[in-house]
Amino acid sequence: MTDWNASHIPDQHGRVAVVTGANSGLGLVTATELARRGAHVVMAVRDTAAGEREAEAIRRSAPRTEIEVRELDLASLASVHAFAKDLTADFPAIDLLVNNAGVVLLGPARTTADGFELQLGTNMLGHFALTGLLLDTLGRADAARVVSLSSITHKNAHLDFDDLMSRRDFKAGRAYGRSKLATTVFGLELDRRLRAAGSPVVSVIAHPGLSRSNLTPRAWEHRGRIGRVFARGGLLVTQPAERGALPQLFAATAPDVRGGQFFGPSGFMETRGRVVEVRPSTEAADPGVGRRLWTAAEALTGVTYL
Repeated sequence: MTDWNASHIPDQHGRVAVVTGANSGLGLVTATELARRGAHVVMAVRDTAAGEREAEAIRRSAPRTEIEVRELDLASLASVHAFAKDLTADFPAIDLLVNNAGVVLLGPARTTADGFELQLGTNMLGHFALTGLLLDTLGRADAARVVSLSSITHKNAHLDFDDLMSRRDFKAGRAYGRSKLATTVFGLELDRRLRAAGSPVVSVIAHPGLSRSNLTPRAWEHRGRIGRVFARGGLLVTQPAERGALPQLFAATAPDVRGGQFFGPSGFMETRGRVVEVRPSTEAADPGVGRRLWTAAEALTGVTYL
């Protein structure tokens, strides 16, 4: 694979792309590049005011772009259902779903509107429900893709199916790793099920290495001044969001991408570097884990598909 960058993105005219968490960081870069290449981009965001500001900035930089902002709070299944209902009413087919939005929590345990541990509920369960509710619409497009955003932290994580919500012994960093392991398991299991069903939709995964975003500063907010120091220090070892978004942009747009592939940076411990295919952890790739998590996610979200 060459040193792939955003200039290699093929023409996206005629495609509808939904990007969650698109008002900042990796999601904003992804939405911007897709819009600049001609896609009709739906920025699915919790903060619509921030989303509108960024959308307007994109329009100013590229006046002929087609971009819109819609409200989506992945920490609320009611919001996920409302978003999916309105979107599928307006678009007969969707070509691309980038499950980018995420939350990092380093403070005390918090829960979603539905009582899920916040990181698992937002990063994986919300996207599980959203993907299921949009799957028929994705299936009406030619060569639709679902891109799920993983993290290198998934490689040191383990899913405890007896305590998926980390209620027994909550440690924020461990819970975040579990949420990203669950996201990776979901992306791979989705691929297996799509292929078994003969679906034209492709599920792929990407991770950004260590990349700059607003997630880490927010994660340290509860620590006051010392938290700000840690957050600024963390930014020194990360790569720009424009570089970190390349694996998910490659997964979303590069020709000949196959279902189940996983893309990330090539450098030391996959923290930075050019886009390459990488390997998930053994647990993430285990079909038995995939089936078990899928069953749990269906029961928790009430969304059943494939």
